[in-house]
Amino acid sequence: MPRVLRILNRLIIGGPALNATYLTKYMAPEFETTLVIGGKDDHEQDADHLTYNLGIDPVVIPEMKRAIHPISDGQAYRRVKELIQKFKPDIVHTHAAKSGVIGRMAADACKVPVIVHTFHGHVFHSYFNKLTTNTFIHIERYLAKRSSGIIAISNSQKEELCHTYRICPEEKVNIIPLGLDLDKFSDNLADKRARFRSKYFIKDDELAVGIIGRIVPVKNHTLFVAAAARVLQRLDKKIKFIVIGDGESREQMEAEFREAGVDYAYFPREQREATAICTSWQTEMDMVLAGLDVVTLTSHNEGTPVSLIEAQAASRPVISTDVGGVADVVHHNVSGFITEPNNAAQFAEAILMLAESEDLRREFGAEGRKFVYQKFSYQRLITDMSGYYYRLMDESKSRSGARHSLYTGK
Repeated sequence: MPRVLRILNRLIIGGPALNATYLTKYMAPEFETTLVIGGKDDHEQDADHLTYNLGIDPVVIPEMKRAIHPISDGQAYRRVKELIQKFKPDIVHTHAAKSGVIGRMAADACKVPVIVHTFHGHVFHSYFNKLTTNTFIHIERYLAKRSSGIIAISNSQKEELCHTYRICPEEKVNIIPLGLDLDKFSDNLADKRARFRSKYFIKDDELAVGIIGRIVPVKNHTLFVAAAARVLQRLDKKIKFIVIGDGESREQMEAEFREAGVDYAYFPREQREATAICTSWQTEMDMVLAGLDVVTLTSHNEGTPVSLIEAQAASRPVISTDVGGVADVVHHNVSGFITEPNNAAQFAEAILMLAESEDLRREFGAEGRKFVYQKFSYQRLITDMSGYYYRLMDESKSRSGARHSLYTGK
């Protein structure tokens, strides 16, 4: 049975955590997998419920955090090396940036036969200044040369990796879209909807427009606030704006709601009816999505946004900025609307079109559900990844055999 050491820099709510935990759980017993996770930042919501619910006992390396810290990073590197030497994996598979650096360096030093890295997104724009960004690009180019294979989770991401940022040649990148457990998003919708809307004082005749994710600069909640203010100026029917998540930019977002004259409440502190509500972190996303009518995303940069996949699985129409892998997840004018990045007027217009037409919401929701069930199931993910692992192991054995023949003259 092949052994896989799977390394994720932090177990927080989002696509990388879902991908890593599903692969760890459902690739067994074909692959024996140990999951390694790092420490999260204080403002991030952990996703321990994922490992608990799936019966996974991860190895925790708290020194492996998102921020760059030479001492902690060095300690994490040494601990990963020790784990590799003890576990003796056939494959080291890293997910996301920090674990990708530490894990691949350690695996290369230990001469692990197969080294794989998944780009769930990237930090090549909208995160750091030009100098820092260029440094990260050069690091990723170096690490790609020491990787057996690179996984992109969308066609557009592969295009960026290979051609926009020239991280590695096309033949080194394999596209394996995310795979999720989607069945729960279509079960007991009426009951879940009633519970969510009752909790947050959303009436049956009110339209609930939501945004899901960390409240951090790259997610651009400023655009959500600006679009909400425009919609409220023009729409006659009742509407609520629901922010699901939390993070370092929440106070800025709250100030923007106040400046726009929108009645706002941070629900953990102020449990009352309001036009805009921030619920903070939620783990029962099936209940959240049942309670919403439209799901939005306003990011400057994205990989494959899980919130939009799950929203469509719940038959919800979506609106997103045209960034990263969004176009691989949302069919414009079929399951939702894709707008220009940072265009509040266009984003507001998309909300208005869906707000004013229940038929359009229903049509987009049905098309989105059909699409994501075909493309983003975890069963498909496991099949794709298993085939890729075996291919890389075969290639590794062929290279080892070629070297042996060279040295022995046979």
